[in-house]
Amino acid sequence: MGIVQVGLVLHVRNTLTAAASDGARAAAPVGADSSDARTRTRSIITTALSDHYARDITVGKESVAGGTAVVVRVSAEVPALGLFGPSVPVRVAGRALQEEEP
Repeated sequence: MGIVQVGLVLHVRNTLTAAASDGARAAAPVGADSSDARTRTRSIITTALSDHYARDITVGKESVAGGTAVVVRVSAEVPALGLFGPSVPVRVAGRALQEEEP
């Protein structure tokens, strides 16, 4: 049972990370904005997992090597012991360089 729970937590973490990264890439092109990132991230999470895991999505920007990066952060609680037991927090982030107009 313990191995199954570890597998569940890792699956959720990996899926959230992939969704956050894809969401950041959705907001990176010229003309895109944070709502594009949030919508894409939420869509992936709800399709792959459940809308329960898509409740805490934040989008921001940060400086990276002279440029700007879009950062999508996702936080969720994942059951650690059975489906109704205590939960562990999972926090992930995805980043993509913001494209600039020429």
